[in-house]
Amino acid sequence: MSDKKLELYLHIPFCVKKCAYCDFLSAPAEESIKSRYVEALLKEIKIKSASCKEYSVPSVFFGGGTPSVLSGEAVGRLMEALRAAFSIEWDAEISIECNPGTLNPKKAAHYRRAGINRASLGLQSARQEELALLGRIHTYEQFLESFDFLRKAGFDNINVDVMSGLPGQSLGDWQYTLKKVVSLHPEHISAYSLIIEEGTPFYQRFSQDEKRREAGEEPRLLPTEETERAMYRWTEEYLKDHGYLHYEISNYARPGRECRHNVGYWRRENYLGLGLGSASLVENERFSNTSVLEDYLNGNYEKQEAVRLGRGEQMEEFLFLGLRLREGISRKDFYDCFGVELEGVYGDRAAVLCRQGLLAQEAGRVFLTEEGISVSNYVMAQFLL
Repeated sequence: MSDKKLELYLHIPFCVKKCAYCDFLSAPAEESIKSRYVEALLKEIKIKSASCKEYSVPSVFFGGGTPSVLSGEAVGRLMEALRAAFSIEWDAEISIECNPGTLNPKKAAHYRRAGINRASLGLQSARQEELALLGRIHTYEQFLESFDFLRKAGFDNINVDVMSGLPGQSLGDWQYTLKKVVSLHPEHISAYSLIIEEGTPFYQRFSQDEKRREAGEEPRLLPTEETERAMYRWTEEYLKDHGYLHYEISNYARPGRECRHNVGYWRRENYLGLGLGSASLVENERFSNTSVLEDYLNGNYEKQEAVRLGRGEQMEEFLFLGLRLREGISRKDFYDCFGVELEGVYGDRAAVLCRQGLLAQEAGRVFLTEEGISVSNYVMAQFLL
């Protein structure tokens, strides 16, 4: 097996209905479009793999959109093509994002037989009024059914996505959702805070409230900054008490169940994006695929917006991404990558942030403190060159 690693990401840009907060490249589509897309993706797999023979693949991730809108047969064909084209490691982590309301027992079983061994199930909230506000297509009961489908199909590594900081949400509302999720004993929980993204229905409704909060004023509809911090602190304490490791700003896992694919992103490992609009980082070159669906369906697999990262940009990413992990960054790894100590590039910035209580240093690692996490954007901005 090659020492050179390459993670694979496959983008499935389809969903049943666009959620009100979502700015991802996704939309509903007819079955004929989905079929054409799978055929185009199969061709891209064959073409792109030709230049990747020296790499082995430790992880594959089907993201979206909602990959589970595809049939089990379609996902099976994609997995067969990936195995034929790439050197996928025998113990590779192979994940698929699923949405309640798009799964059934047959589909879940087909995914498992195809070799997919990790599922990520989007819940967001256990409260029906919050699901309706978000524009989700499912109920909490449908989520429970989908979770059960996955367990019975043999999935012993399941992530559940939940979202805090929703309009009108109280700390008690958030605690209700997280307690419901923990009672199911998933191996991984992604607990994200709502971001009001431009171009979404939520932006039209709540952007002014977000600006009020950012200016230190009392928001009318969104939770206050104090409430959001209380949600975050309670989440960490509650999940720790129930056996989950807080290994990344928004991610918690049972020991050994950290998402290997996402950890690869945060450690700047090589990854190749396949499918509409997908992004790649291969040997410090960033590029993406076309975001125009008809162009992709017609076989446009050329690199878009290709940029060779300079040494300074690589250093910035090393810090920005690595500090998302609770273990932070290794001084030795920084030196091995760039041939210079951290202070040789950033002077006393790390020391100043340590004195401010935002960073800590221990055993050759630099990492965010609890206070640093709450102002992580500020901390990371200090490492812009």
